[in-house]
Amino acid sequence: MIIGIAAVDRKGAIGKGGKLPWHYSADMKFFRETTTGHAVVMGRKTWLTIGKPLKNRLNIVLSRDTDIEPQESLVVFSDIESVLSFNKSLSTDLFVIGGAQIYEAFREHIEKWIITEVPLTVQGADAFMPKGYLEGFEVVDSKFLDDLRTLSFASTSNKSEN
Repeated sequence: MIIGIAAVDRKGAIGKGGKLPWHYSADMKFFRETTTGHAVVMGRKTWLTIGKPLKNRLNIVLSRDTDIEPQESLVVFSDIESVLSFNKSLSTDLFVIGGAQIYEAFREHIEKWIITEVPLTVQGADAFMPKGYLEGFEVVDSKFLDDLRTLSFASTSNKSEN
């Protein structure tokens, strides 16, 4: 299954200056526990922000930049079709972890969203979730992580044919 996962402020912001504009340890723990043992796909900017492969996950970077150094548990693809083809050989879920361009690129392939609502509005945010990204999805689960609420959304149509 292809799953989009993100923490989003009240206005849909996900980043500022190439970084997460907040730090909630409960959300970081939830992200780690949810994605561990699976594959994660990210764009070059997100990769550069993280700086190293996330532990216990297959890290996939989608980038046309051929200068990304190969590392253990890191795969680099230059186009979404290659990622989707590679995903068919995986026995795990594929989590789309950002940034904004990657969420947009995978939008029609995402079968489920896991969204943590961050209870603030980031001033000067410069990265946002795609407009209408939750259209065609409905809430199927909700849980609280300290001051945060995490919602799971399932597609109301069958996207697994992609």
